[in-house]
Amino acid sequence: MIIEVSSLNDAGLEVFGKLTEAQLRNVLDPEKGMFIAESPKVIRVALDAGYVPVSLLCERRHITGDAADIIARCGDIPVYTGERELLAQLTGYTLTRGVLCAMRRQPACSMARVLDGARRVVVIDGVVDTTNIGAIFRSAAALGIDAVLLTRNACDPLNRRAVRVSMGSVFLVPWTWLDSYDELKTMGFKTVAMALTDKSIALDDPRLKAETRLAIVMGTEGDGLPKDTIASTDYVVRIPMAHGVDSLNVAAAAAVAFWELGK
Repeated sequence: MIIEVSSLNDAGLEVFGKLTEAQLRNVLDPEKGMFIAESPKVIRVALDAGYVPVSLLCERRHITGDAADIIARCGDIPVYTGERELLAQLTGYTLTRGVLCAMRRQPACSMARVLDGARRVVVIDGVVDTTNIGAIFRSAAALGIDAVLLTRNACDPLNRRAVRVSMGSVFLVPWTWLDSYDELKTMGFKTVAMALTDKSIALDDPRLKAETRLAIVMGTEGDGLPKDTIASTDYVVRIPMAHGVDSLNVAAAAAVAFWELGK
């Protein structure tokens, strides 16, 4: 159902321009929660993963172009359209590839389901930067990490920017929220904190590869992992570096760790 946008206040457009990420998430009533997928490629990945579309916002020229197959797949949902400049006024930014899709969130997966059969997982502890979240998910998908767990104070993986940076990888890797590291240990995982301490061992230490189930714990961009979290892990690991560099961006460090420990 194609709907020409005549005013930024038209009914149905709120999800694309007026609702905050917190309002979209709808924590008080998760069954009504939504998120925004941006760009045809990312939207296709979300549809393939079973996410249900609610409405589309599309530049007019893409209706018979890049978005044609998406519109066909989405059935009889509203497809709001207009010129690029008008839609940019609504969203506050120029659309990437000209298409946004509002989609329903799926119920959160249980820890048991997410970790079923998993050997290598990552724990994102307190990371709030959306770009880093998206990049970690993309590396996790590409480098064979079986699942992603996030502490409650980490950024929502279905944040619009995180979804876009991940190129849809947030729909490919199973993930859920972690409330206690004890849950991991109960399921037979050894934990390895990425941190610089006097007890840190090298990333290529053979003891790590010998572990059947390993959870790689990544900390926040500024302060790193809390001291009590580091103290509670089974291993503390460092990435060997040159030229006096002491650390990497969390997303870059995650990619290195995934490559080495996922072998």
